Amino acid sequence: MSELKGKIDFTLFISVCNANPNGDPLNGNRPRIDLDGYGEISDVCIKRKIRNRFQDMGQRVFVQSDDRSDDGFQSLKDRAEGSDRLKAELTKKKGANREECAKIACEEWIDVRSFGQVFAFKGEEVSFGVRGPVSIHQAVSLSPVDIISMQITKSVNSEAGKESKASDTMGTKHRIGYAVYKVMGSVNVQLAEKTGFSQEDAELLKEALKTLFENDASSARPDGSMEVCRMYWWQHEEKTPAVSSGRIQRGFHINPVSRPKDFKDYEIDWELAGCVKPEVFDFV
Repeated sequence: MSELKGKIDFTLFISVCNANPNGDPLNGNRPRIDLDGYGEISDVCIKRKIRNRFQDMGQRVFVQSDDRSDDGFQSLKDRAEGSDRLKAELTKKKGANREECAKIACEEWIDVRSFGQVFAFKGEEVSFGVRGPVSIHQAVSLSPVDIISMQITKSVNSEAGKESKASDTMGTKHRIGYAVYKVMGSVNVQLAEKTGFSQEDAELLKEALKTLFENDASSARPDGSMEVCRMYWWQHEEKTPAVSSGRIQRGFHINPVSRPKDFKDYEIDWELAGCVKPEVFDFV
């Protein structure tokens, strides 16, 4: 495993077509929007998809969804205790070394050395945390979004013995007709050195971002309804470049579109003097 060459910045533009990219459980599972009507996707949602892609690539992941568990463990505590090296360190009679515990956890699971993790479980005398080098912003749509709602009903009763369908069989589904979201993120070299996040891990992250929505279909997000349209990837030579992540993101020039129907409706350009040129991946 080779050390990370330099700081990384990345930006994705993802499209949503007749799908609910990230429902808000506090608002009837409607797609998330801000006060100005722009769509949002939480950073937690994006990290979940990256973790799923890591699993698909055969990597060991600590924070797994219950429906995608591939090691038989039913909780994070069980998974942590399932690591012989970590359990041996945690159960030392003279007390566990927190730094050694963090090192073991980073070596065991790619998402821990990428995003970090807090290890604090009931019944354990020692708790510790890992601060990860990969940071993800919440995604925001390029234009205000329109939310479409649809009433749905079941064709059968949930319980036997009823002559007519009960009123509780009705529900509502929400979707966004079309929108393009911007996702931003970076990889910090100083933190990568602490967690062991390597250049090889960075290449895995790049591939995961390119294929973010593979194996992610659901009733709210039918297959093909969400896709990565374009990705920018800056690999700097320095640990701390002269050009900040904020300036890089402000280097985008995007024409406003009130009601987009296609990703090509937007003209997206990037230019910033004194900054390394990005790798640009177009998928549409």
